[in-house]
Amino acid sequence: MTEQTVADLPMKKPREGEENGAIATANGGGCISSVIPGWFSEISPMWPGEAHSLKVEKILFQGKSDYQDVMVFQSATYGKVLVLDGVIQLTERDECAYQEMITHLPLCSIPNPKKVLVIGGGDGGVLREVARHSSVEHIDICEIDKMVVDVSHLDLLNFTVGYEDPRVTLHVGDGVAFLKAAPEGSYDAVIVDSSDPIGPAQELFEKPFFESVAKALRPGGVVCTQAESIWLHMHIIEDIVVNCRQIFKGSVNYAWTTVPTYPSGVIGFMLCSTEGPEVDFKNPINPIDAIENQTKSIGPSLKFYNQEIHSAAFCLPSFAKKVIEAKSVN
Repeated sequence: MTEQTVADLPMKKPREGEENGAIATANGGGCISSVIPGWFSEISPMWPGEAHSLKVEKILFQGKSDYQDVMVFQSATYGKVLVLDGVIQLTERDECAYQEMITHLPLCSIPNPKKVLVIGGGDGGVLREVARHSSVEHIDICEIDKMVVDVSHLDLLNFTVGYEDPRVTLHVGDGVAFLKAAPEGSYDAVIVDSSDPIGPAQELFEKPFFESVAKALRPGGVVCTQAESIWLHMHIIEDIVVNCRQIFKGSVNYAWTTVPTYPSGVIGFMLCSTEGPEVDFKNPINPIDAIENQTKSIGPSLKFYNQEIHSAAFCLPSFAKKVIEAKSVN
């Protein structure tokens, strides 16, 4: 990719005295997150009655793409923070808990994955994690918003190692359309690193999209998709489970991890496999943490994922287990 500077992007520059001043962002879902003097507060109807705030040291980038508002700021305690449409997508401090889990839960559950598709994930974090797997020969990534990719390449975020891997091919466009056009049985694994089901990511939570994923996977292929919080979004999770149970005839499981800067501090993943070789998501057979020093990865060492936490991620609290298991019955 051509080297860029911040000046190359359509950036909203703070007015004098506004560097950490009052800046509000809103999206079609009614998000009213804002930067008030010294603080960013994440407010949304998807988590009514609560807000999470981070102290802002400096706003590094702010712009509006064709799809969403994009902001990066330096926080006092979590490093650099990427915000899309007023919602925190990742921070340098805790991104490992999300990026490592959404990648290694599926890829460590099958032997020798060779071809992987990432939908979303324009920041490059998932690419960094997929690149740890030496068996992988080709990685496609389809990100709808080029500004997210460009911001990642400005050294505002330290994830460009993912894009530097020669196995990676970037496709800027609609992930739904990309999957529909993919030849049947193209991929061993599909990882859907989506934002919440508001705005450009809404289609990634709907039944036709899951049908396209299933078609694009080989027999016994796996998908892992961001699947919201058990504390806030059980109604969304119920719908995802129902759709996946109807479409995927192999294994269907829900796992979760802790991410302090996500609403409720918890985020979940839906893991499914197509009919074919059996996949036991709860018991990894491809121990990436044990052979990490033998992989092609040139990124940092694993910070969060290991075999024990892989299996533990599928242990659900009773209230969530009851609902998910009820919806999993054919």
